[in-house]
Amino acid sequence: MGELRMSMLVDTFNRAHRDLRVSITDRCNLRCTYCMPPDFSDWLPGDHLLSVDELLLVIEVATEQGIENIRLTGGEPLVRPDVVEIVRRVKALPLAPKVSLTTNALRLTELAQPLADAGLERVNVSLDTLDRERFKTLTFRDRFNDVIAGIEAAQRAGLTPLKVNAVLMRGVNDDEAIPLLRHSVANGWNLRFIEQMPLDAQGSWERAEMISAAEILELLSAEFDLVAVPTRGSAPAEEFTVDGGPMTVGIIASVSKPFCAACDRLRLTADGQIRNCLFARDETDVRATLRDPSITEAERRDRIARLFASSVLAKLPGHGINDPSFIQPDRPMSAIGG
Repeated sequence: MGELRMSMLVDTFNRAHRDLRVSITDRCNLRCTYCMPPDFSDWLPGDHLLSVDELLLVIEVATEQGIENIRLTGGEPLVRPDVVEIVRRVKALPLAPKVSLTTNALRLTELAQPLADAGLERVNVSLDTLDRERFKTLTFRDRFNDVIAGIEAAQRAGLTPLKVNAVLMRGVNDDEAIPLLRHSVANGWNLRFIEQMPLDAQGSWERAEMISAAEILELLSAEFDLVAVPTRGSAPAEEFTVDGGPMTVGIIASVSKPFCAACDRLRLTADGQIRNCLFARDETDVRATLRDPSITEAERRDRIARLFASSVLAKLPGHGINDPSFIQPDRPMSAIGG
């Protein structure tokens, strides 16, 4: 993309925002235990979800304000039937951003090549185990082989570097830290371990049960020679070369070592709410502006730009998870977008 364009979305802590996570659905075809209960059905009403045209208008205005990276998320974004169209149209914008996508990979076998042809550059895949039976227990779906096939399809389509995100849970899959990294290195996956965060629909997260970044690093160091990569920038993962490289492993310490001071991300929920932090208690409604019939298109665009600006200016210095007064967001991760 060349040199960074100047971002107009600068908060009161001088953080310039260039990354927008766009949730295109809250629905998912898995039921990961740390995200939602197996019988979860509290989905957003269909008429609340933004249409393709509405999504594109918000994204276009965001690019005019300096947003350069779009990450499509869910729920599971690939359950939305028009996901390829969304990618194609985002890439056709005058200030075309880089576009990536976070997925569980279940539909990548059929969609990886069409998405790549539409302009998608890479994918992040969520995978917490290499054991088929454990996968079924964790997700309530017997789809492990489909995930692996989807990852392979993404690699063939050139959606790389392919990042695999794993959440280690105490007494559940914490014995797989080393096997996951060994498998990732052998198969060209960029593995990233993510600390479990208080974003589950059932509200059962307990900090004492969370496996911290320090514990993950200790587990991995028993088997691998890990050396910290010196430059990180605004990336959420602290990267380490594995056995001298070139492969790396990342650890995202959202809870134990927050990286809020370098955060350059905003979020748009599937129902049209701007969030300036994953853990924000407040949202900025853009859907009402999108659907206001009394204003001109020029006024609509101007209002959307001002809504982004006001959300950014209200951004707090950090997410506050480690503050005793922290309250978990009302929305679960599936409704916020990753």
